[in-house]
Amino acid sequence: MVAGGNPPIPSFPDGVKVLHDCPDATVDVCFVHGLTGDRESTWTADGQSAPWPKTLLPSKLDKVRILTYGYDAYIVRKGVASSNRLIDHATNLLNDLTTDRVCCNAPFRPIVFVAHSLGGLVCKEAILLSRNHPEPHLRSIFDCIRGVIFMGTPHKGAWMADWAKISVSALGLAKTVNKSLLEILQTNNQALERIQLDFWSMIRERQKAGQPPEVTCFFEELPLPGIGKVVTKESATLEGYNSITIHANHRDMVKFASAEENGFKRLLGELVRWVLQVGKEN
Repeated sequence: MVAGGNPPIPSFPDGVKVLHDCPDATVDVCFVHGLTGDRESTWTADGQSAPWPKTLLPSKLDKVRILTYGYDAYIVRKGVASSNRLIDHATNLLNDLTTDRVCCNAPFRPIVFVAHSLGGLVCKEAILLSRNHPEPHLRSIFDCIRGVIFMGTPHKGAWMADWAKISVSALGLAKTVNKSLLEILQTNNQALERIQLDFWSMIRERQKAGQPPEVTCFFEELPLPGIGKVVTKESATLEGYNSITIHANHRDMVKFASAEENGFKRLLGELVRWVLQVGKEN
């Protein structure tokens, strides 16, 4: 207890958490949640007690270490919203992930990202920061990346700001707003456009040279009840890159309760393919 008898405010579950360790891993797979999510609940289906990357994935992938990353993505909350900007979250992801890999004596292990919603923008910014970083150890993420799976990521903007307002109104709570994150999620935001242009220019350069990373985009088929589709197919997909549908809404497209769900099988197929490619490199 703290002075005054009030319980301490729980810390937000941020940073890297290992969901499945593997001493002889050849690949790291890192999950990055999206808007209003966290590093475990985002990936946990209703009625399940643990995230599917922990319960379903390890038996399907050999020699893979599975990580999840958390950051404060609550753009609206009761009390005080985080004031961190997108670049702040990306910088933290880059530093935390690099530190984790150094501490595990695996700073140069190939890595794959699976990112939902806003998490895809955080990943893109972190990769760009790594590519141009003056510190060699922080450049290692860019050097080691083998693939990125974007799940409902608003590459071309989204109307999530309106979605947030609807949520606040529906809950009837007094909340504060992280305006910097709201603004970047508006369609035609210049910062979002800059990240988009820089990232895909980098991807094209690498692919012309026959180098990774691979890219796959998943998009939602169903609307959120009373709200609609949070990220449209046009915003979530990119011409010239593999695009795959998931029969779920924006929230549920990353919540798999069973390995028999077709969405899980589709995502697993991409991961298996990339892990096999890494195996051929060794």
